[in-house]
Amino acid sequence: MKRASILVALGLFIVFTFFKAGDEPSIHFEDISSKAGLTKPVIYGGEKQQKYILETTGTGVALFDYNEDGRPDIFLVNGSRLNLKESDKPSNLLYHNEGDGTFRDVTQAAKLAHSGWGQATCVGDFDNDGWTDLLVTYYGENVLYKNLGNGTFLDVSQKAGIQHAGNWNSGCSFWDFDRDGNLDLIVATYLDYKEATSHEPGSGPNCRWKGMPVMCGPMGLKHSPNVLYRNNGDGTFSNVSVASGITKTTDCYGFMPVTLDYDLDGWPDLFVSCDSTPNLLYRNNRTGTFTDIGMEAGVALNEDGKEQASMGVAVGDYNLDGYTDLLVTNFSEDTPALYQNNRDGTFTDSTYSAKLGLNTQFLSWGSVFADLDQDGLNDLFIVSGHVYPEVDQHPSETSYKQARQVYRNLGEGIFSDISAKSGPAIGAQRASRGLAVEDLDGDGSLEAVIINLNDTPSLLKNMAKDKGNWIMLRLEGSRSNRSAIGARVQLTVGSRIQSNEVRSASSFYSSNGLRLHFGLGKESEAKRIEVNWPSGARQVFENVKGSRVVSIHETQGIR
Repeated sequence: MKRASILVALGLFIVFTFFKAGDEPSIHFEDISSKAGLTKPVIYGGEKQQKYILETTGTGVALFDYNEDGRPDIFLVNGSRLNLKESDKPSNLLYHNEGDGTFRDVTQAAKLAHSGWGQATCVGDFDNDGWTDLLVTYYGENVLYKNLGNGTFLDVSQKAGIQHAGNWNSGCSFWDFDRDGNLDLIVATYLDYKEATSHEPGSGPNCRWKGMPVMCGPMGLKHSPNVLYRNNGDGTFSNVSVASGITKTTDCYGFMPVTLDYDLDGWPDLFVSCDSTPNLLYRNNRTGTFTDIGMEAGVALNEDGKEQASMGVAVGDYNLDGYTDLLVTNFSEDTPALYQNNRDGTFTDSTYSAKLGLNTQFLSWGSVFADLDQDGLNDLFIVSGHVYPEVDQHPSETSYKQARQVYRNLGEGIFSDISAKSGPAIGAQRASRGLAVEDLDGDGSLEAVIINLNDTPSLLKNMAKDKGNWIMLRLEGSRSNRSAIGARVQLTVGSRIQSNEVRSASSFYSSNGLRLHFGLGKESEAKRIEVNWPSGARQVFENVKGSRVVSIHETQGIR
């Protein structure tokens, strides 16, 4: 309690120091989803009661330009309910960006209609043909959609060998772990398939919440191993889970796998958030094998040595030291966990020193590091929603539907909760899960798309007028994979050096897209851009003009 009091006082001092009269944050979100045409709901589980754990996790969203017209589109994973008739089961949804602030449902035309207990989605050009492909994971089996380049997709799951039937597949990411130029695939798994609907509320020690009978799990239920697929370069994948060593760690209820080169050795590593079990950090041994170093690296547990719920994962360099940090969202009556990269292969839980430990009422899922006000510092956006609809029957500080949170990065490793000042869309309460951000309308500012259970999705636009300048980078590999996943960028603006990597997925079950967004503040250009490609190639560009999307090719440079 003493530590918390000191931190509160310190936080107030910092806030008043940084925010002087007239210096309000340049973040003000409004929900424009209805106007934009996002009117179909995402169905997932019961609305009044969720009998089984299968009904609680929800789904994700991908923001990517499926038809290469320069405008990112929206793909929403849909779910199901118990005992739904086949004719009543909702489909996934693909919305085409019309370029006028609206989106058109093209799901049927794109041949993406599919029903089931959808989970996550991730994007990447797995066959290097120049068109971004799409994977959707399911409670049941995965579906891999090849982008045919004519506005339609083809289900190639069986041919590719990645269906993984009879499993509770959860988060996914494309990545090139062996740096051969072909995108491989990691699929996390949550529980043993049969455990999803096998336990009645109140039937065991992990089936009650504050005295009320609720759905069971995950503690006490069987785990299921994560799966690694190697791309064979011919449209098929091989399961190399055992050979790679990732199955040596079995005690993980896996949610979200995210890729990052945490030690800057040029080889992509993998972090997996694990519900109520230690998180995993797989170090790439550069031999096609991995070693879980989560415990010794300091990301398996919180600073008190305890497991947390560990749902969503934000990935980014929030303190501008050139190394990737992690933010993991957690259950109510707990805090998120901010793991600061120490630049020596280890991380420190910096949740409290960063002023992120003051809100404990939220049960949070999707989360992103993103420069929302474009001042050159990564802010933090989090969405939340409880797993028990019954929580509203029990007086407490939490609720089933919850507000969003926005934390402004003040520099020096400190965040300020500006949620109350960030517009009506932040205070709106929903049972949210997936979250992704992208510049959907081409104005340089990031929009946010949010999955809300048994509700229409949210599309949030930052209406503030006094944001900083910006630049967005679209990378294309040639010797590296075409999507440039794993490419690392360092961008110098004034005296600051920002960094980021192209990745297939993060947040919770979602993909922010493949373009990299940087705030320039008051500067009009990037003084220097350095790109380190998965192939080992390196490019440097000087004095690159901002306020535009810059395309960088691995061999041809800026074009």
